[in-house]
Amino acid sequence: MPLSRSLSVSSLNGLPQWDDEQLPVGDLLFFEISWEVTNKVGGIYTVIQTKAKITADEWGDNYFMIGPYYEQNVRTQVEICDPPDPVIAKAIDTLQANGCQVYFGRWLIEGSPFVILFDIGSAAWNLDRWKGEFWEACSVAIPFHDREANDALIFGSLTAWFLKEVSDHIEDKPNLIAHFHEWQTGPGLVLTRYRKLPVATIFTTHATLLGRYLCAANVDFYNKLDQFDIDREAGERQIYHRYCMERASVHCAHVFTTVSQITGIEAEHMLKRKADVITPNGLNIKKFSAMHEFQNLHAMYKARIQEFVRGHFYGHLDFNLEKTLFFFIAGRYEYSNKGADIFLEALSRLNFLLRVHRSDVTVVVFFIMPTKTNNFNVETLKGQAIRKQLWDTAHSVKEKFGKKLYEALLRGEIPDLNKILDRDDLTIMKRAIFSTQRQSLPPVTTHNMVEDSTDPILNTIRRIGLFNNRVDRVKVIVHPEFLSSTSPLLPMDYEEFVRGCHLGVFPSYYEPWGYTPAECTVMGIPSVTTNLSGFGCFLQEHVADPTAYVSANNPDAKGSFKETVLRDFLTCWTGDTWAGFTCTPATSPSAACSQIAFRWNQVLPQRRMGSAFRDPLLSPHLHQSHNHPVLIIVMMKMRMMKTIMKDMMRMKKPRRIVRT
Repeated sequence: MPLSRSLSVSSLNGLPQWDDEQLPVGDLLFFEISWEVTNKVGGIYTVIQTKAKITADEWGDNYFMIGPYYEQNVRTQVEICDPPDPVIAKAIDTLQANGCQVYFGRWLIEGSPFVILFDIGSAAWNLDRWKGEFWEACSVAIPFHDREANDALIFGSLTAWFLKEVSDHIEDKPNLIAHFHEWQTGPGLVLTRYRKLPVATIFTTHATLLGRYLCAANVDFYNKLDQFDIDREAGERQIYHRYCMERASVHCAHVFTTVSQITGIEAEHMLKRKADVITPNGLNIKKFSAMHEFQNLHAMYKARIQEFVRGHFYGHLDFNLEKTLFFFIAGRYEYSNKGADIFLEALSRLNFLLRVHRSDVTVVVFFIMPTKTNNFNVETLKGQAIRKQLWDTAHSVKEKFGKKLYEALLRGEIPDLNKILDRDDLTIMKRAIFSTQRQSLPPVTTHNMVEDSTDPILNTIRRIGLFNNRVDRVKVIVHPEFLSSTSPLLPMDYEEFVRGCHLGVFPSYYEPWGYTPAECTVMGIPSVTTNLSGFGCFLQEHVADPTAYVSANNPDAKGSFKETVLRDFLTCWTGDTWAGFTCTPATSPSAACSQIAFRWNQVLPQRRMGSAFRDPLLSPHLHQSHNHPVLIIVMMKMRMMKTIMKDMMRMKKPRRIVRT
């Protein structure tokens, strides 16, 4: 039976009673289905987590999240309990009686929402039957070798089965809403519609499958959006079945939403349906609010990052940490889509400029992008152990020194500093100094990466030669795991780490929304993003005079970012002699953020580096364009940035700052 697209929720039995402005929330059951419920993979985890409290407050015990069961996640994030609703309990009992393991509990995040977790492995025996039913529903065949797609089908089938049991156990006419996120949950939506369950369905795409693949292949995606042969492109990348699952989900949903305007345009071309509603991702501002504490938090967490750097670069710590800036890029490991390629090229050129000018400024750059690892790097662990040992040694010598000094002062004597430290103390200190000697350079990675030889970030680092040599003014640290406060290397949560840094760089080519620059903004940290991200588009629309760095009128425009953005960011704060400029804060009345606008028509004529570093793309007549990527730097209000600016301005004062 072929599925037909639903144009509105009015096509569902039982929904006309919702015509009133106020929905009868007390009589509704709301299910939110996502692969990332208690399972952190990417940005959707943040979406689900940050909306949980306000949704739970509005819906109370009628709000349930549905996701896959992973034992390691449940142990640390979920409190198992009994369902308070007898209807939910009966539905779970029915699935368990048929051999499917289902877990119910509260997710230990803000709001403590109820979660229903399906053990996919316990239901794998039903895969062939569900494949047949899915074929009958939408004529999409799922190959045996695609484990992710097979898991998505099992998860979706369990979801549809569960919703059927819930609707069957409700005595009155059931009022159910199911909100599905991303293509992994799509089979559940398709089967729900195929079985004609009385459930209102919503499907939200946070990114299109094919769009992500095309952008990763360095295709001129946005300028050729209406020219792609969709079926051929999906088939060539061996994701045609996934694409069909996603497209079927979009067309079966009663309401289709995307997270940004640019993703809505993409979905209209890729999935052939215009979004009914644009629902921008949000953040719980109260969680990050610190007001006057911004400066103190930055100083505190910066000190913790400095401690890690001391251990990581032991034996090569010949740079001043008080004149060191911390940059970072974070997100899903997508080399081109996240802009890691041009960021590395920019760092290479920045390193060259800092060395040419004999600058005493050092930039330490962190790549927080999780990928497959098999253990911690031994050299990294050794560095942290040596740092802790040196700290203990210094404290023991300090205590002995202090005691002798105290006794000398009590006797009314001026102590002889040469006698206060005895031979044992000098021996201990010499041994400590010898322990910091190393035969190798500080490691680039903190973990042993499984695919070291083919990793694109590591291969680029090898090509550009950023090996953390003494002469390099740009140091690179790749941290291929999510940050955690329980880590033996860098025991910090992501929020704490961001507050301790000076700049976040996210020059994404494909970013449906982009939480990372938004999180930097609310935490008072400058960040670079693009208008090809949903957040960048949001800024262009809602913030007055957004800053345009680069308009990519041709493929070589990436060089503009590589040669200018990071350099001029440093120039703005260090006042180095590379260029004259005007630094203009522009504050938006609707949001607590501002932009540092570099006026390129004033920068270019005054550059002292000669024609080799002049970029013909950066001419005064360039303006922002919705068709080409534009780099935008976002900052908190200047008064909130006082401490961070002090760190940067401690090196040298800017030559000229014009305030508006």
